[in-house]
Amino acid sequence: MKITRIETFVVPPRWLFVKIETDEGVSGWGEPVVEGRAHTVRAAVEELSDLLIGRDPARIEDLWQVMHRGGFYRGGAVFMSAIAGIDQALWDIKGRALGVPVHQLLGGPVRDRMRVYSWIGGDRPDDVAQAARAAHAAGFTAVKMNATEEMSYLDVPSKITAVLARVQAVRDATTPDFGIAVDFHGRVHLPMARVLARELDALHLLFIEEPVLSENIEALREVRRVTTTPIALGERLYSRWEFKTVLQEGLADILQPDLSHAGGITEVRKIAAMAEAYDVALAPHCPLGPIALAACLQVDAVAHNAAIQEQSLGIHYNQGSDLLDYVTDREVFAYADGFVPIPTGVGLGIEVNERYVREQSGIGHRWRNPLWRHADGSVAEW
Repeated sequence: MKITRIETFVVPPRWLFVKIETDEGVSGWGEPVVEGRAHTVRAAVEELSDLLIGRDPARIEDLWQVMHRGGFYRGGAVFMSAIAGIDQALWDIKGRALGVPVHQLLGGPVRDRMRVYSWIGGDRPDDVAQAARAAHAAGFTAVKMNATEEMSYLDVPSKITAVLARVQAVRDATTPDFGIAVDFHGRVHLPMARVLARELDALHLLFIEEPVLSENIEALREVRRVTTTPIALGERLYSRWEFKTVLQEGLADILQPDLSHAGGITEVRKIAAMAEAYDVALAPHCPLGPIALAACLQVDAVAHNAAIQEQSLGIHYNQGSDLLDYVTDREVFAYADGFVPIPTGVGLGIEVNERYVREQSGIGHRWRNPLWRHADGSVAEW
């Protein structure tokens, strides 16, 4: 079998899909995207195709190494996301060619279903309590919310009070055992992150996410000292080498590599195994589309330390097009009692609605994240 064609599709609301075709008629799909940089990643996929056309798609590990090591420069969000989507598609092809789901090729599942959480907002004045109540009524056992709006290095106490009030409102709207994760989104700097992390301890959170930007290792050490709440991070780390220091220094309790950013199934499987050796949980980042979620669930199926899975069905980003619009079987992600079944179909376990993909690619998108500024006019972290 040889790779004959690699085709990309920029589709609403903010996704990029890739289809890899072979000379034996078996095709696979992947989702290589950096939110807000879809066209840049598309160009990177096109450049990498020079290394792939005519090659055997079954040699996934070798092709991964060729893409990663075959150029002098490596790493980073764009390059690793391009590799990630291609890698997902190669695994999809292999599973389809052999007639099994990808998780069977990775050693077989250790679980039949995966706990998931829903996103409810929180960074702007909105009714997070009502959203949490709706998620709870829908059967979810956990939600994630943003902690704050933009925050200065030295901010006012009322900002802290407002965060605590929103989180308490979610707790009051649900139950004592309902999981509440609070995402600092990397927008809080160390002086306020220490204060906020310490104050949130009393609310018994599921975890706090990106309390400071992950590249600020010294700041992570300081936050770690002032909180007993589990710390999650990793959506902006792109390889096992970037996670290495986090694990060695014990700076996180939950790793959140993104299957569409961190090198795909091949790389995240290795990151998960590294984390397990340090008794650290896995909770893949995934506010993206159906192919990314399907890839996540294939790794969740085989990673013993996979604890909970992010998913974006109904998230505010998805207005106009949502996950299920792009698959032929709308029951494939059948959420129930806070869990989703591990897909058992061949390959990634989903069937992409190619007709709809091609139709929507004619619309495309140029999604950009918001640009925030502080009161003094300087740019704020979003």
